[in-house]
Amino acid sequence: MVKKILIVCIGNICRSPTAENLMRDALNHADIEVASAGLAALVDSPIEPTAQAVLEEQGHLPSAHKAVQLTSQTVNRADLILVMEKRHVTGVLGIAPEARGKVFLLGKWQEDREISDPYRQGKPAFVHAYALIEEAVHAWAQRLVG
Repeated sequence: MVKKILIVCIGNICRSPTAENLMRDALNHADIEVASAGLAALVDSPIEPTAQAVLEEQGHLPSAHKAVQLTSQTVNRADLILVMEKRHVTGVLGIAPEARGKVFLLGKWQEDREISDPYRQGKPAFVHAYALIEEAVHAWAQRLVG
């Protein structure tokens, strides 16, 4: 039974907080905790302004966010860890090898699609990342709560 989901990217300011907000909204009636962290987090930084703007334009009210560094403790507390790129799986397992079997691409149900980092690329990249994240979150939410 999945009770805690951890979503991971690199800086924890663009993709993972976007996915965290969308997953929390998608699972709002389920008893599932959703958090995010970064493999090389820009610790204590807020969500990237363009990422926040895209969330808001899509009707989401992002919760206050401060980037958090991924640790073995956060990995071990999570029941399911969702990452953006295949190399992030390797990064998570480098920190906590015992997590093997609970780390998956967010885009798993889209033929293991990776979601590129929109950081410093302009708004179209953020809109594209948002669309991919939204599709992937929807697919996970359906499988987690039916």
